Amino acid sequence: MTESAQVTSGGGTPHQASVVPTHGTTDLVLRIFALSVVAVALAFLVNSYLVHWRGWPGLFYFLGDLGVPGFTPPKTALDSSAVGLGWAQLLLFLGAIAACIVIVLSNRSRTLHEESERLTALATYIARAAFWAVFLVGIADALISFLRVEALLGNVVGDALAQDLGRSSFRGTYVLYPLVVVAMVIAFFSRSVGFMWLALLVVVAELQIVILRFIFSYEQAFMADLVRFWYAALFLFASAYTLLHEGHVRVDLLYAGFSVRRKAWSNLIGSLLLGVPVCWIILGLGMADKGGTIISPLLNFEVTQAGFGMYVKYFMAGFLIVYAVSMLVQFMSYFLNSAGILLHEPDSHLAQPEEAHF
Repeated sequence: MTESAQVTSGGGTPHQASVVPTHGTTDLVLRIFALSVVAVALAFLVNSYLVHWRGWPGLFYFLGDLGVPGFTPPKTALDSSAVGLGWAQLLLFLGAIAACIVIVLSNRSRTLHEESERLTALATYIARAAFWAVFLVGIADALISFLRVEALLGNVVGDALAQDLGRSSFRGTYVLYPLVVVAMVIAFFSRSVGFMWLALLVVVAELQIVILRFIFSYEQAFMADLVRFWYAALFLFASAYTLLHEGHVRVDLLYAGFSVRRKAWSNLIGSLLLGVPVCWIILGLGMADKGGTIISPLLNFEVTQAGFGMYVKYFMAGFLIVYAVSMLVQFMSYFLNSAGILLHEPDSHLAQPEEAHF
């Protein structure tokens, strides 16, 4: 809501004072809720790493061990060290929510629209970092695969290292994952990457297959792997951007004729009841246990069986994490922006948002 007052200048002519937004309890609750949904999702990713890679007990087992109703206790009671780790996992989630409360209460003047823009900025950073990651990883892994299939890798890095690079776990741990960290740093400082570049990379990768196959009669498994790697990234990483710009296909007969407020209601309810649950289903089913469709390939550094192909199949399972998290963040941004419209915030808008630097 906004308030304005009539003031009189020195010449006696009334004019409008600046419009000052007022933010009540509803605004604060909505902002805390949206940020908490995002924070809990990020805490869930950290918790999954601690459970599946570091052997921590898991929050459900810990709560079951404490006898909390609704949670099945582990077959063997947790020892004292495992209980301590369990408390740390519980505090991870509680701390994430508490941090959101502190952030919102420390910035009471921030509007729902402004909070929405900050969530969009987070989604753009995730997608931008993922773009740089698949670019660097794709180039590096394709180069290693080329040198390996042509028996040149030993001449470049030595026979011992060449043998190690033939193992997906070694290549992923010491070459590809560090490139992901580099990509995150690049994405923090670079704001100009567009998905059109990733589309161009897909075309270039496919073009080199055609040229080498039909002109030079040369083709290797890693060449097609690179196309699939970048092609999958293009569609999954661009989804949050497409949502931001109203680019997803709406299969409906009513939405186009809705007023702005009815569209806001539709997007607000849809984000909560359809969008966010789908993202959580992907994360929950894919990362609940070591046999999950996301966790299993990542843990085992899963690769294709195509001889000297690229060692990036497990990365493609991780694409689902990027998709689910970026979409969840953007859904909550959508939720806040729609709520801002319904509460008549002057800066809120539904269509044609400002260009985000994806």
